[in-house]
Amino acid sequence: MTEQETDTPVIYTDQVVRRFGEGAALVTAVGGVSLTVESGEFAALVGPSGSGKSTLLNLIGGLDDPDEGHIALAGMNLTSMSSAEMSDFRRDHIGFIFQSYNLIPVLSAAENIEYIMLLQGLAARDRRKRVDEMLKMVGLDGLGHRRPAELSGGQQQRVAVARAMASSPDIILADEPTANLDSKTGVALLETMRELNENEGVTFLFSTHDQKIIERARRLVWLEDGMVTKDEAPERL
Repeated sequence: MTEQETDTPVIYTDQVVRRFGEGAALVTAVGGVSLTVESGEFAALVGPSGSGKSTLLNLIGGLDDPDEGHIALAGMNLTSMSSAEMSDFRRDHIGFIFQSYNLIPVLSAAENIEYIMLLQGLAARDRRKRVDEMLKMVGLDGLGHRRPAELSGGQQQRVAVARAMASSPDIILADEPTANLDSKTGVALLETMRELNENEGVTFLFSTHDQKIIERARRLVWLEDGMVTKDEAPERL
């Protein structure tokens, strides 16, 4: 990696705006957000429902287009990409974790993790090796043959984390990843993600109002009515 690449933020947004509706029903969900996230951060977009955090995360992940502003990931301008280019970029550079897991029900845990690498054209031997590594890393060694319905909610979300990690993305975007989990399972999953961040250098950006994530994130970007109200790095023990 060159010095220039090292200095390039993983996420860069400049005055990003997203509106929904029209006329009297027009709502500004994101109102001119400028944000920079560096490689290796463990950060969270925080705010109540309707604050714009999930909308902003979707914009950063290329799942939605801004009405105004500029977004770049890993030095690449998202706002100038075609839909096909954006799809390829998401596949190769972004890992997603959703609160509803979004696993493919007819595939096993191992096949769900393998799927994105199949799309990338990796050789079968390399895919199998990476799947085994990921299952072990998230504490699911020996459970790769099970389908999502045969796994608990916490196990399914661990598969989702492994799937997000499998392609070695520049960043993992996690939208309320603990929302459907009990407290104990949510804490265990967060510890797994924090270990991946610390040991593998994976960059995480969460969208959340979960106190468990707020207590563990090393940077908190607070949103209210689509605007950043506070950007802080709390001291952690």
